[in-house]
Amino acid sequence: MKAWRIHEHGGPEVLKRVEVADPIPGPMEVRVRVQAVGLNHLDVWARKGVPGFKFPLPLIPGCDICGVIDSFGPGSEKALAKEGLIQGSDVILNPVVSCDRCEACLGGFQPLCKSFGILGETQDGGCADYVIAPLSQVIAPPAGLDLAEAAALPIPFVTAWTMVTRKAQIKPGQWVLVQAGGSGVSVALIQMIKLLGANVITTVGDDSKIQKAHDLGADFVIQYKSQSFKEELKKIFVQIGRKGCDIAFDHVGASSFQDSMRALAWGGKFVTCGATSGAEVSLDLKALFFKNISVLGSTMGSKADLIQVLELVKQKKLHGVVDTVLPMEKLPEALARLEDRRVFGKIVVTNS
Repeated sequence: MKAWRIHEHGGPEVLKRVEVADPIPGPMEVRVRVQAVGLNHLDVWARKGVPGFKFPLPLIPGCDICGVIDSFGPGSEKALAKEGLIQGSDVILNPVVSCDRCEACLGGFQPLCKSFGILGETQDGGCADYVIAPLSQVIAPPAGLDLAEAAALPIPFVTAWTMVTRKAQIKPGQWVLVQAGGSGVSVALIQMIKLLGANVITTVGDDSKIQKAHDLGADFVIQYKSQSFKEELKKIFVQIGRKGCDIAFDHVGASSFQDSMRALAWGGKFVTCGATSGAEVSLDLKALFFKNISVLGSTMGSKADLIQVLELVKQKKLHGVVDTVLPMEKLPEALARLEDRRVFGKIVVTNS
């Protein structure tokens, strides 16, 4: 089969299109013919490398995978038939890898599993013709859902759902700051916050994204490159009669951390799931304890969270946001667009 592989970390040139042997499913596994892969910043990190983290090179990237069941390993055909899944059925793969046996897994929150990993990060992902998956990762998508949109859902929407429900525990009427409103996670956050009855202030770095953020439900949009974030936020707080936000969601990191912390009201919560602009930040502990601020880290979520998200998509209460669909052959170009933030929502690559 054809696959994109990373043999060493670096720029776009390290992505190599190669021929590799077709993978063979083992017991209770299936082989999926890949149709669409939603790209995440994690795919950029897999290419570039991350200090202190060892990727298992060579590695096929691609975390959010949709496709059709191609073949079965021993025992898997009968097991999946009980769920109405047969050869040729459309499937979404849960990108989370875990042991499925420990207390964390059995308790429903796989990110705390000591064996936690993600397809395309700790083992081969979906930027190829085929991928192998255990039965525990195979999920039927809502009927009629386009596979490109389906591929825009798993990592960003599960991450967002965990942030709003498990971590921030959003309540109706609250005011929430969402940094980088055009990113994959943030387009999910905006929809979920509004679904739960709260209000959204978000930021974008391009005029073309302002109306798109409003269309998703954002109440206020700050174009941080042409406007002063601090001054615009002051104006918004005067308008809504507030002195700060209840919650700030920030996966940008170093470049926005201080702004997000200062935007919080007393008793506010800062929730982060990433650091695309850098992970090293300075923290004034006096402000933290005087204002009773909570700082919460969040990574991914459980399979149950993904199933909940898909049910909300089925009910038309949430939807994937696809900016661009490109052929798999243009993976380097697709990742470059993502890295340059020339995107609102998700970039999806597809096999013909």
